[in-house]
Amino acid sequence: MDIIFKIIGIALITVVASLIVKPVRSDFAMIITLVGGIIVLALLLSSIASALSLISGIANKTGVNGTLLSLVFKIIGIGYLTEFSASICADAGSSSLGDKVLLGGKIVILVMSLPIITNILSIVMELLPQ
Repeated sequence: MDIIFKIIGIALITVVASLIVKPVRSDFAMIITLVGGIIVLALLLSSIASALSLISGIANKTGVNGTLLSLVFKIIGIGYLTEFSASICADAGSSSLGDKVLLGGKIVILVMSLPIITNILSIVMELLPQ
């Protein structure tokens, strides 16, 4: 629970610092925002690792295919990184480029999810009466 207060604190400090610096040096304001975002992500790494470990443990106990689970984790990571990158583009004043990053991320996620969709469809086909 303490981590959310750290994240909020860093975000507020980053925003205030960026707003103070922006009229003087807009390029530094962008760097401040980027560094603040990276610090927030770094704070979240331990929580993400804990969640992934817990989910992996549950998957091992239930016999879920490890390859598919790994693929799901990669897809989730791509989604988060895409959103983070698009937000940085928007903060830099290039929301159009951010939209292209989001589109690219969605396409990559679609392509990466095809094995999962295929697996689900094959299971459904096995369950249907012949």
